[in-house]
Amino acid sequence: MNIDSIQNGVVLDHIQAGKSMDIYKYLHLDRLDCSVAIIKNVRSGRMGKKDIIKIDTPLELDLDVLGYIDANITVNVIRDGVRVEKTHLELPQKLVNIIRCKNPRCITVAEPQLDAVFLLGDPARHTYRCAYCDTAKDRKR
Repeated sequence: MNIDSIQNGVVLDHIQAGKSMDIYKYLHLDRLDCSVAIIKNVRSGRMGKKDIIKIDTPLELDLDVLGYIDANITVNVIRDGVRVEKTHLELPQKLVNIIRCKNPRCITVAEPQLDAVFLLGDPARHTYRCAYCDTAKDRKR
């Protein structure tokens, strides 16, 4: 398989195998007018298998979304064919409008124009809690 290198853009590396399509959806990469390569189940010495996404245009990414989906992702910014920035992600402390509360009595269900705010409750279990009603939401692993 031959995937061309990119000259200017972003490479998301060390994605947990199978999570690349979630990232594609959450970041709305289908709306971009550029090449997006999704490479699934690549052999990795450290992870066993991993996914990689190459985006052939410079863009700002929502690092909170990426950290929520998979906190082990590495974000590489490429300019003129050279990596100029490398960022290791962490679980975000606060999520705004990334996930929705499932509690039917939560104010965000009755008032959908309100921001859905979740705070990291348990980092070990990747559990977030609604800032309004305290309903727990476990991150899919």
